[in-house]
Amino acid sequence: MLEFPLWKKIMLWGIALTVALAAVPSLTSNSGVKWPEFLPDPEINLGLDLAGGSHLLLEAEPEQVARQRLETLEESVRAELRNREKKRIRIGDVATNNNRLSFLVSEASDLDAARERLEPIMAGSGLRREWDLSVVDGQRMVLTPTEDGQENAVDQAMEGAIEVLRKRIDALGTREPTIIRQGDTRIVVQVPGLQDPEELKEQVGKTAQLEFKLVDATALPTDVMQGIAPPGSEIFPFAEGTLNEGSFVAVERLGGIRGDSLIDAGAGVNPETQEDVVNISFDTQGGTKFAKLSTENVGRQFAIILDDAVLSTPVFNEPILGGSAQISGSFTAESANQLAISLKSGALPVELKIIEEESVGPDLGADSVKRGLLALLIGSVAVIALMIATYGRFGVYATGALIINVLMVLGVMALFNFTLTLPGIAGFVLTVGAAVDANVLINERIGEERKRGRRIIAAVETGYKEASRAIYDANITNFIAGVLLVSFGSGPVRGFAVVLIVGLATSVFTAVVMTRMWVAGWLRNARPSELNI
Repeated sequence: MLEFPLWKKIMLWGIALTVALAAVPSLTSNSGVKWPEFLPDPEINLGLDLAGGSHLLLEAEPEQVARQRLETLEESVRAELRNREKKRIRIGDVATNNNRLSFLVSEASDLDAARERLEPIMAGSGLRREWDLSVVDGQRMVLTPTEDGQENAVDQAMEGAIEVLRKRIDALGTREPTIIRQGDTRIVVQVPGLQDPEELKEQVGKTAQLEFKLVDATALPTDVMQGIAPPGSEIFPFAEGTLNEGSFVAVERLGGIRGDSLIDAGAGVNPETQEDVVNISFDTQGGTKFAKLSTENVGRQFAIILDDAVLSTPVFNEPILGGSAQISGSFTAESANQLAISLKSGALPVELKIIEEESVGPDLGADSVKRGLLALLIGSVAVIALMIATYGRFGVYATGALIINVLMVLGVMALFNFTLTLPGIAGFVLTVGAAVDANVLINERIGEERKRGRRIIAAVETGYKEASRAIYDANITNFIAGVLLVSFGSGPVRGFAVVLIVGLATSVFTAVVMTRMWVAGWLRNARPSELNI
């Protein structure tokens, strides 16, 4: 166990120095030293509690999910019952109230056929049944959402919202945001180091629900201004900043296109009018729908609706067959870019309201860093002094291993772009003790072997061999606990666990492998007659 050929020494020193050097950019950046641009510069991200930043608590409304499901259900029911490839089933007196969809089947003989054709819609695509169907008053069918179906819809909406938020926040140029679900309808967003929290609030609060709907040409302007829409239509206001701000327009409620089939969006400039616009592209299915809508309605006005506000009402002058379109609406370059980010990352499946907001200043984070580093420094100095006083040369080796261990922990975190939080610094301090604990076990076991009369080399070899078993067992146990904390924890708990896991791996490498190499070299060169341990 004390044999270390040259190739092995080179390999061990190469690993230790390479990982340790990866910590240098982080150390120099925090100390104000400028790192050369031509060199790689892996850096550790600082968490919200260290770098400052923004904390938001968002809440969704399950009722909105229910309304969206009901509208989608109505479109699906109408499309299925008027399917040209099958016998058309006529329905009338369609009503949506109390979170239920009801309609009258014109012919009683069509009830069984309607039930059979609606069965796939009621069953849904998952394992839970989405809707229950009942018949009242002889010919009226009523579709009611199941409790499991509604819960599943809310879960999917919240998970989809988390993914959309992550894409939007990453597009802002931030790193390592914390986005976690809290309870059934809440989401916690923490973005460290963000200098403009207002931009974050606008991005996460924007639903970016984009729709294209035909304008109802039969609606009377006087009725629209009074909030009266023709049957089958609904009224939307024009968005703030548009030419028609303060006015309203009636659009057909069904038959439009939603923006959930967008594949790309980007800010641009209209070459003819020189106004800022947003260029969008649909996927194959969305492009086909848009082409059909424009082809069948040449000469008609359609409304571009974003988050329940109309941006503009252009006219289909000709069929739009390329799957691309342009959105205009009195944008600035910045607002066009923000809208493009929101559309490209996807629409939020449910509106999120900010119910709690907190900003952490960088001064508070800097104070936390200083206090944490002071604790680490005091603990390290105390441990080093105790080790050297107790174990002499072997204490010096333990000190060298401790210093390399600290640098390797920082290096690993920089290489993998981990985030360091205040609990992470606590885990850092804990790994200092764990690293030295391994050397204590080894040194004590070597001393015991010497008292039993073993020769120096035999005592050292046996001490490392026997103590390593206990060290590996203890660290494997702690490693399992750390993995569980990373898997099931979040926020500060995960930050602590990440540093703990990295520290366990590096401490075993430095305290067991590196010190054994140093001790073996000393024994071979000095051939001591006694050990002061």
